[in-house]
Amino acid sequence: MTEPSERLLEVRDLVVEFPLRGGGRVHAVSGVDFDLHRGETLGVVGESGCGKSTLARAVLQVPPPTAGTVRFEGTDLTVLSREQMRAVRPRLQMVFQDPISSLNPRRRVRDIVAEPLDIWQLGGPRERRTRVADVLADVGLDHDTVADRRPGELSGGQCQRVSLARALVLDPHVIVCDEVLSALDVSVQAQILNLLEDAKERYHLTLLFIAHDLAVVRSISDRVAVMYLGKLCEIGSADDIYGRPAHPYTAALVDSIPLPDPSHRRTRTARPLAGELPSPIDPPSGCRFRTRCPRAEARCAAEEPTLRQVGDGQLAACHFPV
Repeated sequence: MTEPSERLLEVRDLVVEFPLRGGGRVHAVSGVDFDLHRGETLGVVGESGCGKSTLARAVLQVPPPTAGTVRFEGTDLTVLSREQMRAVRPRLQMVFQDPISSLNPRRRVRDIVAEPLDIWQLGGPRERRTRVADVLADVGLDHDTVADRRPGELSGGQCQRVSLARALVLDPHVIVCDEVLSALDVSVQAQILNLLEDAKERYHLTLLFIAHDLAVVRSISDRVAVMYLGKLCEIGSADDIYGRPAHPYTAALVDSIPLPDPSHRRTRTARPLAGELPSPIDPPSGCRFRTRCPRAEARCAAEEPTLRQVGDGQLAACHFPV
């Protein structure tokens, strides 16, 4: 784990809404604030549909958010022109959830990885070939074996390695990993996790790691942000989030992690969540988690909680923290 230093990415009051054809709006992300420090890995967790992937794409301006600011290395990305944003993109890369569909099935691996170099006209043909071979080796692929293959001839894990190589070839500062393990077998997931850790060290990367597997997020993250229905409900170090969760939703998520040792007993009594995730078209008033929260009171419906400090570097949006 890396000790955080300077703020590389600052997200403030980020809002993403999508209009509906018959009227109304989908409130996908609502007023999210967080910082990403150089050299750290920030994990973002939450149930499916909570806005994790939408948040990641809004940070990268694909598409731009409805409101809010995203400052990357001191520059507000939300006010840049298309050409100005294009100049920033080599430093901000993304690895997508589906490793096969994110690659062009008609192109060979060497051309897929070299494409960013071709677009930016970096180096001559020989330098580009060398760079592609080096990056493929860094992600655990032999250039002579896979360079002439197409994605359909590779396994899911190999395709994800190619996707990571394509992201690394431009020496980015930040890589957003959007559910990069969800389509892979468990044994392959461990390999990709180790690969990400190695690449982070070798390329001096900063990672925004989106996932729904809490055990995986804990193993790779320096800090963890927990999302619920478009809002951040808690953020803090991985040790604090998993060892001392302050928000009832975070506590419920942590309690849902299976224990590999059957003789081990939890220190808290697990309280499984009841009900379904409310609709983002018409979210509940006040605290969005109150309709499923065992600690909810009248104040939770009348007043929306804001993130406040509950520990050293740990913030939770709850009127009645655990």
